[in-house]
Amino acid sequence: MKPRFGRARLALIAIVLGLIASLGLTAASAAPASTSAATQSATTATTATTATTKYVYLTFDDGPWYPYTGQILTILRQYNVHATFFEVGRQVARYPWLTRGAYLRGMSVQNHTWSHPDLRYVSWTTFKYQVLTTDRYIRNQTGYTPRCLRPPYGAVNTTVRNRAAALGKKIRLWTVDPRDWSRPGTSAIVSRVLNNVHSGSVILMHDGGGNRSQTVAALPTILRTLKARGYVFYRMWCA
Repeated sequence: MKPRFGRARLALIAIVLGLIASLGLTAASAAPASTSAATQSATTATTATTATTKYVYLTFDDGPWYPYTGQILTILRQYNVHATFFEVGRQVARYPWLTRGAYLRGMSVQNHTWSHPDLRYVSWTTFKYQVLTTDRYIRNQTGYTPRCLRPPYGAVNTTVRNRAAALGKKIRLWTVDPRDWSRPGTSAIVSRVLNNVHSGSVILMHDGGGNRSQTVAALPTILRTLKARGYVFYRMWCA
């Protein structure tokens, strides 16, 4: 009798252990599904947040130029804003430390040709010289080769686009132009930017090419207002 009772008890214990193992396996199998659902929910929320973020690209042309580029960099640092500088090669050769300073402050430095010609009317040889020489001078200060090209005056046609692509460049123009180069007054520059900006805008301003004191004076109000409106500032890389 005792041996039979012992075997029965062992069999019962085995059945119970089997049930426990089965329940444990079921719970373990259910856990990843629950975690996956939570992860998907968090990812959806993050995507929704990104999609609703308001952003702009702040860009400066024709520099580097003393003293305005340095003044603009100081203001950008004060407001914790990053921008993109489309630089003229011969100005980089003249003020290399300003290009280096922009890079060290986290700015994107991109190509605006060597001497600011209308690229629609130059030969292929001149086109390559204008772009590749500027690349070399910027690379000497930043360690990278610009991928973005902004043709002077925004002058673009099929030839310019094809030639830029052949050199591995992506053309980047603008959508908001306060015409600050014409020196219309600080208040005019401010209002022209703020009245026309929207999420995704590319704002054109100038740190070179002449007296840019009005641009410098307008910048703090523009940055302060856009940040108050909830905008973030992105840089162009054209990767």
